[in-house]
Parts: sequence; C-alpha cells; structure tokens
Amino acid sequence: MTDQTFMLPDLGEGLTEAVITRWLVDVGDSVGIDQPVMEVETAKACVDVPIPFAGTVVELHGAVGVAVAVGSPLITVRTSGFPDPPESGDTFGHHRDEERAGSGNVLIGYGTSAHDASPRRRRRAAVTVRGSAAKVISPVVRTLARDNGIALEQLSGSGAGGVITRADLERAIAAREPGADEDDPRIPVTGVRKFIADKLSASRREIPDATVWVDADATGLLDARGLLSATAPVSLLALLARLTVAALRQFPELNASFDAERQQIVRHRHIHLGIAVQSSRGLVVPVIPHADALDTVALSNNLAEVISLARDGKLPPARLAGGTVTLNNYGVFGVDGSAAIINAPEAAILGVGRIIDRPWVLGGELAVRKVTQLSLTFDHRVCDGGSAGGFLRLFADYVQNPVTALALL
Repeated sequence: MTDQTFMLPDLGEGLTEAVITRWLVDVGDSVGIDQPVMEVETAKACVDVPIPFAGTVVELHGAVGVAVAVGSPLITVRTSGFPDPPESGDTFGHHRDEERAGSGNVLIGYGTSAHDASPRRRRRAAVTVRGSAAKVISPVVRTLARDNGIALEQLSGSGAGGVITRADLERAIAAREPGADEDDPRIPVTGVRKFIADKLSASRREIPDATVWVDADATGLLDARGLLSATAPVSLLALLARLTVAALRQFPELNASFDAERQQIVRHRHIHLGIAVQSSRGLVVPVIPHADALDTVALSNNLAEVISLARDGKLPPARLAGGTVTLNNYGVFGVDGSAAIINAPEAAILGVGRIIDRPWVLGGELAVRKVTQLSLTFDHRVCDGGSAGGFLRLFADYVQNPVTALALL
C-alpha cells in the first residue's frame, strides 16, 4: 500500500491560490481516476478538482473556506503499491494502465502534465451515455450546462465510468458556436492595401506613441478663410496646413524622425507636409515637399492637385514618399478626432476634427461658437509630452487667432 498526496496544481492565468468551497469526498471513501474530490473558487471561476489516481482517502488537507496556495497538499489517498516488475512478461502485471500513468487531468476541463507514462499507456475511450440519464458529479458542470442550454443527456462522457467532465461540456459549447461561413468572401491583401497594412503594422509595433487633445474655437479660422478667399480661392485644409507649418517652425523637434539603426534623432531642415487622403484604393498620404517655402495660395493649389490625383488613383509613388509630418482632417468624416497611427518614419500626425456649433465661454459670457477638436499623436522617442503639448497648444492658438500665425510667415 502506498500513500499519494495530491497537490493543488498550477491554475494558469497567473492565479496563485484557490479557496476550498466544498469537499466532495470524506476520509475512508474510495475514489477513482479523474473523480472530482473537491470544489475550489479562484479569482476567475469555480472549478472542480479531479484526482489523477485511484485509492482510498486517508486525509483531507484544508477546511472549507481556507485559501490554498498552488503546490500545497489537498488530499492523501492510499493506493495499491506496484510490485517489482517480473523478469519477463507484462511490466504492469495486473495493474491498470490508467492507475500507473494517471489521467493527466487535474482541474475539470484543464489539461496538466501527466505522470511519466510507459510506451504502453493507453487513453481511455470515451463512454457514450446517450439516451440515458447523464452521469454528472460536478454541480459546476450542471450549472454551465444549464446556463448554456446544453442537454447533458445528449453528451458523451470521457470521465471514469462515463462521467461528463467540464472539458466534455466546453467542447459541446464550442462545437455549437457558429463558425465562419465557407462562402464568406475573402479579399486578397495586395498592392496599396498591402502597403498600408504593412506600414501601419510596423508603425504600431515599433513606435511608442502617445496622443494629446485640445478643443479650439475655430470661428476666427473660418472668418480668416472668408477674407482670404475674397482675393484668391483658399481651401480650409490649405489654411490648416499653413498654420501647421507656422507651429512646426516654433517646435522643430516635431519635424523629425527616429533612426533606430543608428540610434539617432534626425531633425529635418525643411517641412515636407503629408496630407492623409481617403481614396478608392485606401488611405494614402501624398506629400507637399518644402511646404514651408510656399505661400498660402500656392499651398492651396498644390493640395488641390495632389488630393485630386490621390482620389483618382493616379498619384505617382514618388509623391507618397519623404514626408516629415502628416496633417489629417477627420472633419470630412463627421467625427471629432482619433488617436491616429503615425505615418512612419515620421514622428507626429496632427488631426483636426469636425467644426460644429458648441457652447463656448467668451469674455466671461456663454456663446455659441464654431468649435473643433485637435489631436496630436507623437513618437515619444523623438520628443516628450512638454514639446508635444506645447506644439498642440500653439496650433490651437493659431486656429483661434490665425492672424498671429500668418504674420510670421
């Protein structure tokens, strides 16, 4: 006769202990392989604990309500000892393979490492109990079945004697869940879409980005556009691009990129402004080179040209490269903003949301103003929050009073 003590197994998911909620056996009871002997409650769920060997219970370690650490003794069982193997013949003698090898199941529904098994170890075949009363020991299994609408009498039990385990039930639940229809269309990711997917994935994977937001009164911006358009047509996007250039001149650390190979921050002498454009082929970012050298009208004309080419899918690849900062006008989609993904290897993307009527305190009085939300996502390797926040605050000030920015250009 041999006494074997079963320890609380690793529960997974970072759990380090469990509370005993109920013993299902008592000292002197006979237990079989995979028979649940107790219920425990973890931080995640209530689970049954089956024992991986058979025998007679000689000691229960721990009372109901006690927290037990992983690796602590749970129950001691007296089993039949294994005789020395004969010189020839069956190494296992009259002992069952299951008792020698153990089932490998520790928590119902959760596989664990099994005892070392000989090459002759066999898995027990599932015992079908269809059409008869379901063999269920665990109340947890009954509860899960009831909550998921599973008829236990229709299941096959893989536990000792045909007992339905939690693993059996979870397989039944998973099998019932609808999978993807084989007729669902699959769209190959090629061309521009593949380029976008690869670039944005690399950006999200490699750049430690952060985002800051601020609301701004854009009433003055709209007024300024009206005045400028009286002389020459100027788009709102062109005016925003002009203000972006003005703010970048005051915060050149945003007009930069991070050279990971050389571990260097590259400060760009000129501002090559990218403009996010939604085209029929996907999101593209045409670049206005040397945007800092263009006046407002020239900037507006350049923007109109590249946006038209981008939407028609006729933009040359060279016009999509070399950007140092990207401007994204979310307002065209009727949304307030987004924590955007940086267009690598750039270090920042500036977003402008829709401009709508909102209450605003002006001169101590509540007024209805044209308000927009501004956002800046930046590469934290290139600059800190102070610079990013300072840039966005300055840009917001320019939006509220664009004359101050235009006077500097």
